[in-house]
Amino acid sequence: MKIKVISRNPDDYGRETKRDIQRLPRNYDPSLHPFESAREYTRALNATKLERVFAKPFVGALDGHRDGVNCMAKHPGSLSTLLTGACDGEIRIWNLASRDCRRTIQAHTGFVRGICVTPDHDNFLSIGDDKTIKMWSLSAPGTGEEEPVHTILGKNIFTGIDHHWKDTTFATCGQTVDIWDHARAEPLRSFSWGVDSLNCVSFNPIEKHYLASCAADRSIILYDMRGSSPLRKVILNMRSNVIAWNPMEAFVFTVANEDHNLYSFDIRRLTSPFNIHMDHVNAVLDLDYSPTGREFVSGSFDKTIRIFQLDKGRSREVYHTKRMQRVFCIKWSLDNKYILSGSDETNIRIWKAKAAEKIGKLTPREESALTYNDKLKEKFQHHPQVRRIARHRHVPKEVYHLTRQTRIMKDSRRRKEDNRIRHSKPGSIKKKREREKVVVAEQE
Repeated sequence: MKIKVISRNPDDYGRETKRDIQRLPRNYDPSLHPFESAREYTRALNATKLERVFAKPFVGALDGHRDGVNCMAKHPGSLSTLLTGACDGEIRIWNLASRDCRRTIQAHTGFVRGICVTPDHDNFLSIGDDKTIKMWSLSAPGTGEEEPVHTILGKNIFTGIDHHWKDTTFATCGQTVDIWDHARAEPLRSFSWGVDSLNCVSFNPIEKHYLASCAADRSIILYDMRGSSPLRKVILNMRSNVIAWNPMEAFVFTVANEDHNLYSFDIRRLTSPFNIHMDHVNAVLDLDYSPTGREFVSGSFDKTIRIFQLDKGRSREVYHTKRMQRVFCIKWSLDNKYILSGSDETNIRIWKAKAAEKIGKLTPREESALTYNDKLKEKFQHHPQVRRIARHRHVPKEVYHLTRQTRIMKDSRRRKEDNRIRHSKPGSIKKKREREKVVVAEQE
């Protein structure tokens, strides 16, 4: 004979300590909770509102430069070290943890055009308008005036520099793209493709022998360091200012263009970009990828900083202040938490990558609550009220009016194109997608 008895395990409902939450039994049968969806929607709406309430992205500013900050470099082995170059030839090395300047070097005469740190983390290279490449030690000097470890005098002005991710070679651009070695005063090889001048050069972080540059003739040129000539050339409608490779996908790069947009390309198909990132209302001057490769940040002539997702065409965040002027350089920190910007009014600003993120250690209850809220916002992200609150941003009056004006101009061009097709012979004019209008020509 079987006898069933009611048994209760105290561990299922009891608390280990007085500070723990009481455990309550719950039946997850949907028929017993008919208003669960309505409750979740209310919670998602409140979580979205609270995210906007707590969105305070500005962390702090580094003040000390006497002229506009023109270039910036991250230290690959130290999260707290930042190198900046100004328009008066001064280079400063900052400690981000204490927010103070550790060293000041009067490196060049005129603008500092570029800085990069060597892979061994012992030295860094700088270029300027005085036609010199200088190597400096990252360790502080003993006494006396600081002198460079090595100096190379070039024939022309250098406009950009980038270091190979592993070797002792680095690349500079000016009238040509030159490949240099630390031990030599002459370039190992030079690449040219009928271009007057080049704006920037960048090594691929994954396929380390490949590099790319942006030229003044509106072109993007790809190179293989092992070859003797450039690989491919893509000509756009307007000039590109900066190129950045995706750190997680070897084939993907993004360029910042003068036509207010950013274009993401796949080198396997350069006939058109696979995404156009629109929201800026003036020329985009710099960009940098996050370490995850899923997002990038851009700084523009319109005095704003925008964060884009790689697969989205519109920015998810816009940062601005009343004092911040044209953003010349921008970097995303290697811990994926902060964004560093250098602008025309001599300030370096530190921003949070996620505007509403709490700085500091989270308790387990806070982590679970934030994870639950993120899932709710993702579930109801397409609901009109949630989407409106999540997308709304206050922007400066000038940016707001320019955005309206740009929208009117685009609608006018689209309407004109539709009228032209409607009043032409059928099939004589084919309607092009926006992505197909970007690339003018591709040369090999």
